[in-house]
Amino acid sequence: MKPPSSSLYFSSYFLRKIRISYFLLILLPFFVLIIILYSEKFSCFFSQLDPRISIQQQNSISSNIRKNKKLPFAIGETKERCNVFNGKWVWDEKRPLYEESECPYIQPQLTCQEHGRPDKNYQHWRWQPHDCSLPSFNATLMLETLRGKRMLFVGDSLNRGQYVSMVCLVHRLIPENAKSMKTIGNFDVFTIKDYNATIEFYWAPFLLESNSDDAVKHRIEERVVRKGSINAHGKYWKGANIIVFNTYLWWMRGPHFNILQGSFDDEVKDIVEVSTEEAYGMAIKSMLRWIKRNMDSNKTRVFFTSMSPSHEKSIEWGGEPNKNCYNETKMIEDPNYWGSDSRKSIMQVISQEFGKSKVPITFLNITQLSSYRKDAHTTIYKKQWNKLTQEQLANPFSYADCVHWCLPGLQDTWNELLFTKLFYP
Repeated sequence: MKPPSSSLYFSSYFLRKIRISYFLLILLPFFVLIIILYSEKFSCFFSQLDPRISIQQQNSISSNIRKNKKLPFAIGETKERCNVFNGKWVWDEKRPLYEESECPYIQPQLTCQEHGRPDKNYQHWRWQPHDCSLPSFNATLMLETLRGKRMLFVGDSLNRGQYVSMVCLVHRLIPENAKSMKTIGNFDVFTIKDYNATIEFYWAPFLLESNSDDAVKHRIEERVVRKGSINAHGKYWKGANIIVFNTYLWWMRGPHFNILQGSFDDEVKDIVEVSTEEAYGMAIKSMLRWIKRNMDSNKTRVFFTSMSPSHEKSIEWGGEPNKNCYNETKMIEDPNYWGSDSRKSIMQVISQEFGKSKVPITFLNITQLSSYRKDAHTTIYKKQWNKLTQEQLANPFSYADCVHWCLPGLQDTWNELLFTKLFYP
């Protein structure tokens, strides 16, 4: 039998190719439709490879809410596809937004000019997103929005700094006899009488009950957090119209953390050691459950501020070994800079828990933009609660505070971003 001729073979092959190509052509629109419909999920999947990107994707949480209904307090929208947390710092002669001497509510731990800081450049930087501009902070709009309402910041001393910044941004519009500041237990309460409004801070560095809950005496070496105890603090948060949570710094004591399974009143305490990531995730889950049970998404807004970076190791930004943020007056220019103090594994926990939750919460991703600001810390220009030794005085790097921020300064930008997400989500 003769083998098939080459011309017949190639004709058959050619016809098969045409049929395959025609089949693929029919399927192509289907694939395109699938990609369009699920592009956000694909994006979230691939973004898990980089915790910084995945946290930025959490802005989609607010976007998903916005698709279904208008958010409370919203009066407009940010330009579509503009990530306000992605940008650069630009010099602005019109800043600061207020003077340190004009705001009597700034704690002495944050009044850098009063305590001898020689430069003011750190006050003049404004955050500029790449694809849009932030709306100007409007204190009148903020006060009118708060009329008859309660705004609450919950967390650690860094959240207290943001709270004080917010008070400083609005207080000049309020007559002296119509405002007051009081400290009651874990609360700092700024009352605006004519508006029947309060701006408050509540000390809860872990959000859950812990052995560090005293608002004054909380410097405890062996920190312990009680599992499932958010209501110990949460009962005081009920009734707030706007809540801004944060928690991070106090968890950073190594790879493991102590969790109390019973009560602090138990004579024999059942304490287990778990990874810091597991312990932190437990707190985030508890917070989200509390929000779901206690906050009416039709009337209230909830925000979560990401980790505030510190600058303890100058070698990480090209400086000398064994030095830190002391005497730093310029910011970090590398747009990809990410310090070791901002633990990526914790960012991943936040990303995973927020990603799984349907709780309406707005993420304020201040970590990357704050990472550049090694120039903005209080360093040695603050009230020292303990008398410094001669050895410390001879080496300012040994006692420089590279965690907290001068006011006015960086944390005013955090509130500009909060303002943007509150009114233009």
